[in-house]
Amino acid sequence: MAQKKMILDLDTGIDDAMAIAYAVAAPDVDLIGIVASYGNVLTPDAGTNSLKILELLGHTDVPVFLGEQHSQTTDHFDVMPISAQIHGKNGIGEVELPKPSRQVESQSGADFIIEAAHKYQSDLVLVPTGPLTNLALALRKDPSIAELIGSVTLMGGALTVPGNVTPVAEANINQDAFAANEVFTSKLNITMVGLDVTLRTLLTKSETKQWRELKTVAGEKFADIVDYYIDVYKVTSPHLHGCALHDPLAVGVAIDPSFVTTLDINMFVDTSKAMWARTIGDPARLTEENPNVTVALTVDQDRYLAEFMKLLTGLFQKN
Repeated sequence: MAQKKMILDLDTGIDDAMAIAYAVAAPDVDLIGIVASYGNVLTPDAGTNSLKILELLGHTDVPVFLGEQHSQTTDHFDVMPISAQIHGKNGIGEVELPKPSRQVESQSGADFIIEAAHKYQSDLVLVPTGPLTNLALALRKDPSIAELIGSVTLMGGALTVPGNVTPVAEANINQDAFAANEVFTSKLNITMVGLDVTLRTLLTKSETKQWRELKTVAGEKFADIVDYYIDVYKVTSPHLHGCALHDPLAVGVAIDPSFVTTLDINMFVDTSKAMWARTIGDPARLTEENPNVTVALTVDQDRYLAEFMKLLTGLFQKN
């Protein structure tokens, strides 16, 4: 049993599936639960996908909770066509996995976060890789958790590069900019793993070929899922020459912050129409001491990829 306890908050698409694999394979943390969110797929589908991936990896001990189904300022959510293109309509590259033997938990995702914050306090590591709606709701229900949770390492935002849905907005922040602003301006200890670094960490079919050669069910299924992702990147982002490891990088940095160089800064999320979902320094708090946001600026992609492959390949060998 590791001392650090991790919760993933996922809109389980393809890179989220790799984030789950990284978290269950890493010896330095215990994955104690997954909260499903909306984004790449609808929230119930994210929950089902998480259960399927956990079962594929032999980790049916990890509970899955349903989070919110849309942003706090809307009454429904529709998956964007680009998300369905990148992740497949089922969220996992159109690869068919068996129906999970378990169901999602009855407790809400926000309540699970609150309960875990009080139970584990500074040992709790929260990794949201979708919209920040669930965490913002938990903060509103129990503001004290902001100073209980050990760290929040989120995949989202962009500081030094353009956004991926508008010139200034990254997809996860764009889904619920108001919730993101609540999180960024809270007392939480936040590390932002944004497009600044995730677009530098790339996977190619030479790596998925290694998984396929294991001749295990998990290795072959993950190779199928990620090859779909890589093929889509050839269409949407041919200049990258691989698929970005967005969400698994956030898990890696949550465990080992030395993968990235950083800037400490107080930030906010712009909710104006002109700059919707921009993650930027907060002019009202720039001179305050002890900024609460650490932004990843560069990444040791070679060392990270070596650790990523070691953990996932070792996990797939067993399943």
